[in-house]
Amino acid sequence: MPFNLHGDDVCQPTPPTPIPNPYWVAFSPSVARLIGIELGADNFPNDPEWLGVLAGNQLNAGGLTFSNPISTVYSGHQFGSWAGQLGDGRAILLGDINNLELQLKGAGRTHYSRMGDGRAVLRSSIREFLCSEAMHALGIPTSRALALVGSKQAVRRETMETAAVCSRIAPSFIRVGHFEHFASLQNIVRLKELADLLIAEFYPECLANKEPYLDLFKEISARNAKLVAQWQSVGFCHGVLNSDNISALGLTIDYGPFGFLDQFEIDHICNHSDHGGRYAYHRQPQIMHWNMACLASAMLPLLGLEHSAEESQDLLRSTLEEFPVIYAKEWQRLFRSKLGLQSKEDGDTALIERLLQAMHDSKVDFTNFFRSLSNLKKDSKPIELMQRNEFIDRENIDQWLADYINRLQSEVLSDEERKGLMNQVNPKYILRNHLAQAAIEKAQQDDFSEVQTLQQILMQPFDEQEVFEHYSKPPPVDMQALAVSCSS
Repeated sequence: MPFNLHGDDVCQPTPPTPIPNPYWVAFSPSVARLIGIELGADNFPNDPEWLGVLAGNQLNAGGLTFSNPISTVYSGHQFGSWAGQLGDGRAILLGDINNLELQLKGAGRTHYSRMGDGRAVLRSSIREFLCSEAMHALGIPTSRALALVGSKQAVRRETMETAAVCSRIAPSFIRVGHFEHFASLQNIVRLKELADLLIAEFYPECLANKEPYLDLFKEISARNAKLVAQWQSVGFCHGVLNSDNISALGLTIDYGPFGFLDQFEIDHICNHSDHGGRYAYHRQPQIMHWNMACLASAMLPLLGLEHSAEESQDLLRSTLEEFPVIYAKEWQRLFRSKLGLQSKEDGDTALIERLLQAMHDSKVDFTNFFRSLSNLKKDSKPIELMQRNEFIDRENIDQWLADYINRLQSEVLSDEERKGLMNQVNPKYILRNHLAQAAIEKAQQDDFSEVQTLQQILMQPFDEQEVFEHYSKPPPVDMQALAVSCSS
């Protein structure tokens, strides 16, 4: 369902700006099949016209015509401060295909580009393409990436780089910022239209509730509470959790200066533009809750259609207080699964928190340590386990391992059964920064093989893939401090 609110106060016609001599950098056959693009033997589109469409050079391919590309307006809070009107400064919505929105990122200026050029660069586009597909393979709600098209057109960021266009799909790219925009203008008509559109297309269960708008807020908040718990469970840091980057469908969107944890640091900051650490790993749940408070404030006028201002505030405040409860329940469930615990016991949360503190103190590799725990046996002895060698405080981790092994005694699964389940939730492969950087550097020399290899590996993150074993290793010492900025 495309963004179908019409009017120049909502969106603007935005034809893409062509790029010279486009070429394929990467392509996702699984996303292509979702939207009905016919593929050739090489797993690229049969119809060569798709290259032109996904580069932003034409609007016809595969018997389809995208006759009304648009960019939409929204507002939002950035780094905790009201930023006023924003909008799709680099994104152009081509239209609807198989009930999914197809959007081009980097296809030129839009009405909302402000001082920007509307372009994206190869570097950041590779990261978004790979991470969108990696997150999907990890089972985390996300926009998907269809294709990455490059061009030798020069684009200036900190240095001169080359242009790229990343095409992405989602059921909808409606975000918290859309609600904030209409609320800031006190445009209750548009606010209601937006809420009604979401309910009709994505939250029909809200119609059965006496308070459909309150129920809509509750559902959006719950989805995002569960989403951020999933991020925490795989060590994913978004980097820029501004309210305009938060999906109204509970999807991970707008991949910018993201990063996966290598060495576990509870306060890790993946965005070197985030000087105050607002969006550090341990603050992500708190900030998502804050963004839901922004949404509650924006939706307040909708409840005011049937309630007094005071009643509306009380209803939304009470619903907002459910966020940390939903988050905590989902976080506990996910980390129990990571430890192979099928049952619930009162001491489980403390056991998880003790482990994370020990990992933080010793900067243990997050992904590899959890993956390795599946090899423990119920009769293991802590002093014999290789995992203890990752920790500085051996006495502390030995005690934790002893308590964990003791906890496993109450589980009914065999060691092999537990291992199988743990290896389905603890990935072996993630998009580590140093891997992405190596792929980017090759691509900047017109060698896209590493991008495509990473794509292949990351689509099967839980499999052993022995031939790619070295991609599961932590970064070398000189690559451990890689950080990414908002520049793209």
